[in-house]
Amino acid sequence: MRIIKRLAIAAAIVAVAVGGAQAQDMKKVRIGTEGAYPPFNNLTSDGKLVGFDVDIAKALCEQMKVECEFVVQDWDGMIPALIAGKFDAVIASMSITEERMKVVDFTNKYYNTPPAIAVPKDSKLTGVMAADLKGVKMGAQSSTTHSNYAEEKFPDVELQLYPTPDEYKLDLASGRIDAAIDDVVVLSEWLDTDDGKCCRIIGTLTPDPVINGVGAGIAIRKGEDELKAMFNTAIDAIRANGKYEEINKQYFAFDVFGS
Repeated sequence: MRIIKRLAIAAAIVAVAVGGAQAQDMKKVRIGTEGAYPPFNNLTSDGKLVGFDVDIAKALCEQMKVECEFVVQDWDGMIPALIAGKFDAVIASMSITEERMKVVDFTNKYYNTPPAIAVPKDSKLTGVMAADLKGVKMGAQSSTTHSNYAEEKFPDVELQLYPTPDEYKLDLASGRIDAAIDDVVVLSEWLDTDDGKCCRIIGTLTPDPVINGVGAGIAIRKGEDELKAMFNTAIDAIRANGKYEEINKQYFAFDVFGS
């Protein structure tokens, strides 16, 4: 799960807010997502959006009896684009954090998984405490909870930031960095691919509620309380009727909803 940093939050504050349609009048909901964060959201070679976030969004729209229209948006511009009216909601593994809640609203969580650290298979690193990682070159996607976590909790690492996970994975596989921090599911998924056979997870991290938030939620513009309520009701419904479990099993061997 991820969080846009203060620079992007400042941009969101000065963005021009465009009011959406009243929730009860909605026939279509425009969903912003990144398309670069497998297995949660990703673009196939032929330009099709796939992933857990995408399937959950479709299930929620079906439950709400509205049409989903997906809009692909770079991660760093996600909140400014939401506030500017480019789309109505963000379903892109966006962490619910106090900082972000200053400028947008969130639904209840729809999943919650911890961060982890991956290293090359021949690495001598075994621990995930700050003392274990002193002097390590660590990669992370910029403007995420994971880069923020590394900056806060691992002051003695040499942190290198990347625009998408693909870049840090390439550098980790080639030995240009010593470790990488990301969601445990994202790292585990990568390790199951041919490209990820280079590496292993040395441990998960205890989430910090201030940095990591309370889970991934759906971001909407402030004041759109009816749309927020519609999404929350739909989340509860797909959890209760088995649709969430059906989607979950397509991607994961455990319930990512969390406690």
